[in-house]
Amino acid sequence: MGGHVSTYNEALKRRGSLSIWFDPDMTSEAESTGKRGRPPVFGDPAIQTCLTMTVLFGLALRQTTGFVESLFQLLGLNWTVPDFSTLIRRQKTLAVSIPHQGAHGPLHLLVDSTGIKVEG
Repeated sequence: MGGHVSTYNEALKRRGSLSIWFDPDMTSEAESTGKRGRPPVFGDPAIQTCLTMTVLFGLALRQTTGFVESLFQLLGLNWTVPDFSTLIRRQKTLAVSIPHQGAHGPLHLLVDSTGIKVEG
């Protein structure tokens, strides 16, 4: 009986595991779109990263900016975090999809210049 409880507990711990992988060569700034009007300051991956954290942790957008700033500092990344008003404006055009996390493994977020990918 003790082995079953231990296995069950380990499975629950794995379900709560989250790994976030950032491409260190990526920047948070947007590339030029070539379109008229004011260019975006932040690229889609930066916005999607913040919005994903909002969804994952149930944070308000202002809390999200503080959380992501802390995360970047812990990782030694000297990236600028999108501000609250930028997140509000851009969330209207960017979808954030996080698949249901199964009981068999951790959740992995992979962030690079092409966007954010969720696996697990």
